[in-house]
Amino acid sequence: MAEKTGNRNPKVSIVIPVYNEEGILRSAVVDLIARLADFPFPYEILLAENGSRDATAEIAAELEKDHPQLRHLSIGEPNYGKALKTGILDAKGEFVFCDEIDLCDVDFYRRALEILTAGEADLVIGSKTLPGSRDKRPMSRRAATQVINSLLRVATGFRGSDTHGLKAMRKDALEPVVRACLVDKDLFASELVIRAERSGTRIKEIPVVVIEKRTPSIRLTKRVPNVIRHLAILFWVIRVKG
Repeated sequence: MAEKTGNRNPKVSIVIPVYNEEGILRSAVVDLIARLADFPFPYEILLAENGSRDATAEIAAELEKDHPQLRHLSIGEPNYGKALKTGILDAKGEFVFCDEIDLCDVDFYRRALEILTAGEADLVIGSKTLPGSRDKRPMSRRAATQVINSLLRVATGFRGSDTHGLKAMRKDALEPVVRACLVDKDLFASELVIRAERSGTRIKEIPVVVIEKRTPSIRLTKRVPNVIRHLAILFWVIRVKG
């Protein structure tokens, strides 16, 4: 049912930024659609392609032709945060989920949707560090998450347990927060969560299981300089500019 109507009048939008994902994009999308066969609401999958140098954009266009519940956009530059922000703002659903192509966690969708539809929160965060979570990424990636969380607490006063990864939101409640965000690339998601926290948004964190299907498309060592630079910008926009 949702497969036929999802792209016309979706209740739920699943936004997935993609960059150089030709190796897993087709299989991951087909698998996700299969696992959403009994999903309780009409949905759309929105692939936010950002500056891929491989065939990712072409595969996304082919998938859009084959699956009416899927559409894609391209922003033309490698910029995860800009792609995610653009995707959230372009989403048609009342509820917006932010996911990664190597996760596609349908269990999180269902648990988060229960919280959102019950009116318990406007933003649900899938935390990799809460008790009950299982983070099966390499040790270096788990350590990087702890370091970034610590830096965010010092630099911005962040009080939660995680800012990156799975999120679900009521779009009308979070759209003003999304539009207010000034930082892009790696720390857009952090600014979104921190601004939501500071604005009094009702937030609930839930534990998740993280099992990546492939190594990250951008090496951790290559991301460090950008993260540090954007952390300084984030400190300015949150602590100084407000």
